[in-house]
Amino acid sequence: MTHLAILCVKNEGAFLLEWLAHHRACGFDDFIVFSNDCSDGTDQILDRLQDIGWLTHHRNDGPYDSGGIQFTALKQASKLDAVKRAEWILPLDVDEFVNIHCGDHTLAALHTALPEATAITLTWRLFGNGGIARYADVPVTETFTRCAPKVMPWPWRAAMFKTLYRNDGIYRKPGVHRPRDPDKTRLSEAQWFDGRGVALDDSFRTKGIFSDFRQDNTPLVQLNHYPLGAMESYILKADRGRAVHAEDRLGMDYWVERNFNTDTDTSISALAPRRDALQAELHADPVLGELHQKAVQWRKDRFDALMLDEPNRALFGRLAMTPASEPVPSETASFLMSYGRRAQNRH
Repeated sequence: MTHLAILCVKNEGAFLLEWLAHHRACGFDDFIVFSNDCSDGTDQILDRLQDIGWLTHHRNDGPYDSGGIQFTALKQASKLDAVKRAEWILPLDVDEFVNIHCGDHTLAALHTALPEATAITLTWRLFGNGGIARYADVPVTETFTRCAPKVMPWPWRAAMFKTLYRNDGIYRKPGVHRPRDPDKTRLSEAQWFDGRGVALDDSFRTKGIFSDFRQDNTPLVQLNHYPLGAMESYILKADRGRAVHAEDRLGMDYWVERNFNTDTDTSISALAPRRDALQAELHADPVLGELHQKAVQWRKDRFDALMLDEPNRALFGRLAMTPASEPVPSETASFLMSYGRRAQNRH
């Protein structure tokens, strides 16, 4: 059974080897990675990884579809032979890590637990900054262990999911959160299950990118989401922009809506021994090892350069002064959602 992960990156060379080693340990055996406009050597790292057989690298330097950089890449991906051959597909971001709780924590164990599933929703668990200011070249999954509660009614994005789906022709194109372009004559064959192992209703066959926020959606599997990183890394992320909405400037609103640190979750460490062995193998490659160190140094140099500009210094100061976010009380969340429903009804 083959599992393909599709990834889009820009200036993420310092994080690539950990991400790839983790997901290979998890059971992914194929990767297609799109890079765009890299300055830190990410594209060179990917070229080397392609040379040694770890992945397929495609440059995605534009022009871009109106849907954005990531959407453009996924449209390209749908035409590739490697995508057409894959048995299971999951589009991911470099700050997302699959975390399987059953069996030996691999995709094989997840399929054993959900043998009827043709689509499995992996709900985000948001991991906060934890008060960490300085970027360091250590595993993201070990550095950031403080996170949001398993049940949280607000913000709405806390319940978003990505979809691991069987590439059997029911859906003909990968999408950011869910597969696209369904064959309507075969939709009745699609069997959607959530991260609890519970069958989802038929509506999920054609729409939906949110799990039910009133419950824990992660007993079998979750998607660890590390959208912030260290404060230094966030300054670089704000400078880079977003892959989906490139025109959106990242600021304090993005930070506050994701910086939840009420709980601790180290469950992803179950794969650390396998990840470490694979990552050591990658670092031992003389070309990759040197390129990785250059990407690490690039991040440090880039942060120093950005801090010469007052808007970046001001943002960093606000990050340092802002306490971790507290979950919104249920009654407040209900109040906010009532306005959301009223706004939707006007359109």
